[in-house]
Amino acid sequence: MKKYTIQKSPFVVPTTDGKLIEEHFGNATTKDSKISIAHMVAPAGWSEPFQAPEFEEYTYIIKGKKQFNIDGEIVVLEAGQSIKIEKNVRIQYSNPFEEECEYLAICLPAFSIDLVNREED
Repeated sequence: MKKYTIQKSPFVVPTTDGKLIEEHFGNATTKDSKISIAHMVAPAGWSEPFQAPEFEEYTYIIKGKKQFNIDGEIVVLEAGQSIKIEKNVRIQYSNPFEEECEYLAICLPAFSIDLVNREED
């Protein structure tokens, strides 16, 4: 029995905002509710509504910049930087910049839409 798993076919999450989400490990791909690891690309001008996720989220920026509005404080990360956001924190993710942003997101426990708690527009 192998002691490892190679992911060759991540689950591409359907989106309507132009953002690419490829979940490599997590609920959608491996039925693992403890962790999710996703590769993401946010297009220029992209943003999400405010939310208060019931999971910790770690983000590592590969290329471009990403903006975080964390309880009213604006934080901008660039390539090579990372951040940990505690669970139940009010946050808005966005890319108001002119180039796309490529990054990795790791959620503990795994991302689930039921745990996001997005605010209505």
